[in-house]
Amino acid sequence: MITLQCELEVSKTDKELLLKLMRKFSSCMRYAYNRLIEGKVRKDLKKELQPIFNINSRYVDDAIMKAQSVINLCIETEKNPTKVIFGGRKLFNQLKSKHLTGKRYKELKREWKEKRLLLYSRGDKTKSGNLNTRLIKENEEWYLRINTDNRQWIKAKIIRKVKRGTDKWIDFIWRLTEAELTNNYFPYSVEIKQKNGKLYANISYEEIIPEVKYTKENGIVGLDINASPIHIALANVSKDGNLISYKSISLHELIGKTKNQREYLLWQIAHEVINYAKENEKAIAIERLESISKGYRGDGNAKLRKRFEHWSYKSLLNKIKILGQRNGMQVIEVNPAYTSIIGAYKYCPQYLIDKDIAGAYVIGRRGLGYKDDIPENYLKLLSNKEYLEYSIAKLEEKKEELKELLKNEKNIYKRKPIKQEVSKINKDIKLLKLNIQNLNSNPKTQKQVNQRKEPVRDEYFKYSYKLWRVVKAALGIPILGKSFVRDFSPLKTLLTDWDRIPRRLVPVLGAGTMVSQIPPVGYMANLNWRTTNKPTKSVSFIHF
Repeated sequence: MITLQCELEVSKTDKELLLKLMRKFSSCMRYAYNRLIEGKVRKDLKKELQPIFNINSRYVDDAIMKAQSVINLCIETEKNPTKVIFGGRKLFNQLKSKHLTGKRYKELKREWKEKRLLLYSRGDKTKSGNLNTRLIKENEEWYLRINTDNRQWIKAKIIRKVKRGTDKWIDFIWRLTEAELTNNYFPYSVEIKQKNGKLYANISYEEIIPEVKYTKENGIVGLDINASPIHIALANVSKDGNLISYKSISLHELIGKTKNQREYLLWQIAHEVINYAKENEKAIAIERLESISKGYRGDGNAKLRKRFEHWSYKSLLNKIKILGQRNGMQVIEVNPAYTSIIGAYKYCPQYLIDKDIAGAYVIGRRGLGYKDDIPENYLKLLSNKEYLEYSIAKLEEKKEELKELLKNEKNIYKRKPIKQEVSKINKDIKLLKLNIQNLNSNPKTQKQVNQRKEPVRDEYFKYSYKLWRVVKAALGIPILGKSFVRDFSPLKTLLTDWDRIPRRLVPVLGAGTMVSQIPPVGYMANLNWRTTNKPTKSVSFIHF
């Protein structure tokens, strides 16, 4: 859908008639909105509203449709439809202020009235494009013919300057001219609004989408948008699922910009993404993101929240989809679940790339239809009870450090992130303990789902997303030292050489750097023997 704006020039008499019609339509729409909320249906409303507002049935139908679209938008955004204020809540609250008088009050009152004023007419192919508001050509000039009453029309001259050769207005006028010559019309909707005393028309129509030229048969470009650091990661993936090249596009320019400036920059960034995919003759894979938590005031992450305010990920993805369609490019949306974890723990150590690039690589592979199984060495590690017990001990040790830090921290806002980290560690410990319990269990075969009626339990286990959570819990803090890191190179040896690395994964008391950890006589081996006087259970370690 393309929307073009143009200014309307009308005589003083015609302007009064048009404004009167706009007031009727706006009142009809607001009345229909309230009746729809009460539960009335469109068919009954159409008969009821026409004699009340004295406008033709098509205008009434369009007003009901416009009101219904507002209700649908409220439902989608999880907002209460009964609290909608036509004209804007901000202006409404400003006008309620008793201290406003004089010129400022008059300006706000005028703006309030203009925002509540509207005339909308939907397009119809069988009605020469639009019945009530139709574009016509007279004396080499274009006019908008507006139906004001029963077979009464006014003509508003269209003023629209073409600033560049690629302006969509040129294409729209060419299609209108061709439609008149061939009688093969296309629908276009017209919405008339008033701003600063001037009348403007917003014309919307469906654009012609070219045939898909770049498909995933040639490979794909995976795209991952990240907030910390704020940038786009692009991964060029071959059709057989291998990483060819990658690229990163910074989004720091969006920070501190106005809404219009960000909108312009987002289009520029979207063009850069499309050009990269076009150069490689690939399709594009993006995440199917519905919403992302942007934090809340007082959560202790003020800097990250501020960055999220300028992180228009949904707007950017929509622009990439639009430009991809216009350029004949296949745009595939994939499930975003665990793409970051899989990329970080599987492909970061394997290719020695950034975790965001690895996430984009996983998105690209999913777009091609590939599944990422857990590496064999990780499965061996997760099936080793002694290593899992060691991981739990390391997590308990980290939890004690955080609790001590929390005890000394007096700032209530800085305490919240620490509490969240402790909560995550508790979940990881619970997950690892559950995995230990399941090691000796003999689960039933997964329900057969393939055509040959073959059991798929093992394959399901390899591809299970939940098992990737266990991988993160077992390798994050126990081996890498932190829950959030950008260097995953220590895992490379584990992925490639299982026979050499296990002895180093779990420290052995009395060997190497663990010499000082030998407990005194009378104490059992325990990671926390220095801080306790009570005999505790011994902790076993891996020995191969």
